[in-house]
Amino acid sequence: RPWRKGVTPTASSPLPLLLPSSCQEAHLAHQEGTTQLAKHCTDLTMPPIRPQVLNDAFQAAADQARQRLPALSHKQEVARLYRHALKLLDSWAIDRDVFCDEAEKIRAKFDAERGANPGRALHLLNAGKEELYNYTHPDKYCVPFMPGGSKFMRNPPLPLSVCFPDGNYPADAPDYEFNNDFSIATPESGRNGTGYVLVDFGKKNME
Repeated sequence: RPWRKGVTPTASSPLPLLLPSSCQEAHLAHQEGTTQLAKHCTDLTMPPIRPQVLNDAFQAAADQARQRLPALSHKQEVARLYRHALKLLDSWAIDRDVFCDEAEKIRAKFDAERGANPGRALHLLNAGKEELYNYTHPDKYCVPFMPGGSKFMRNPPLPLSVCFPDGNYPADAPDYEFNNDFSIATPESGRNGTGYVLVDFGKKNME
């Protein structure tokens, strides 16, 4: 038996008291180390996730495949910030009632600064981007068949040239292609624009 008959290890009479002195010292040292480690881990806060700095070879390959970012107006940047804020909230707030309450608070913050002067508007935009970054979710939610999802490219559609090798396409066959995120590929974007598509499974998006 690990302890004597009639003696149960509790907070007042722990199990190590029934062991030899050498084992007691080792166990106490282990307990002290575990307590300090737990206290240290409790004091730590999870830092924001920043992209890893790749070496020159990987960075060059990523830059070759990464899409060129479009030039956005200030109004478009604010709209994207609001949309990304709601998508980030959806990753943190699973309960729909909590999501709706927090979404109203986010909307109120945007409405409170409507019509701000250009200088303050730029400051608020940068502050909003920084706050959005600080609340980055380590494993954000995404649709399973989108980039980063568990079903991404599980059953990719075959090209029309494979389905109809004779070139006799049906009349209702689409004359456009889709990117990996199901957005329509234009001459300036997607595989048509660069010849490559970069899917970042860490960010769960297509760049």
